[in-house]
Amino acid sequence: MMTTSSILGQFDLCADRGHFPDLMNGYYYPVDVRLHLFGDSTRWAMVVELLGYSPRVGNLSNVTYRFGNCLTEGEPGYGEFLDRVDNMEEVADEDGEGFAGGVPLLVRGIALPVDAAPGTPLEEVFRALVPAHRGLLLADEAELRTGIPAELPVLLRLDEWYQSEDLWEVPPGEQETYRLLAEVLDSGDPTCYRPTRPPNTHWSYWPDSGTL
Repeated sequence: MMTTSSILGQFDLCADRGHFPDLMNGYYYPVDVRLHLFGDSTRWAMVVELLGYSPRVGNLSNVTYRFGNCLTEGEPGYGEFLDRVDNMEEVADEDGEGFAGGVPLLVRGIALPVDAAPGTPLEEVFRALVPAHRGLLLADEAELRTGIPAELPVLLRLDEWYQSEDLWEVPPGEQETYRLLAEVLDSGDPTCYRPTRPPNTHWSYWPDSGTL
């Protein structure tokens, strides 16, 4: 089925299981986000990217969440953890949370210069890369299409949106953003996305994330 209510039902079920993008996550420092809608007359898919730094994982990871009625692998919810920095053993200091200094970051085999002093928190180093190197850090088309039909048309891409701080108190089905996105998927019309609330997905709105 592909109706607004069935789409929202899948979102809510995944949120109830803890498998929905949550920016209020104590285990990683948010760096960037992006959201993609795909669909045609009978199929729909949504891919959400949360790029963040987890000291426990020890890398800058792009976590991709996939939803839809046409997934080619896996279940709705978590997709892949895409680690981005190839030389973390050189980048991180002995504590694993600060910049060692004096080395570039290797991302997809490309050396990215770092203008930061030794000891700079790594989340600050990674956030500073986004303006110039966002395309390298977020998913490429092949990574985005993993788990969804390769030919499914793109309906909408968002670089920012509004999301409630508490998915337990306000599940996706009760949030304006996801209700509008479900309407876009149901109708195939991206102009249905007309939010009234300003976006809050920039990392600066989530100061407590990553602090556990």
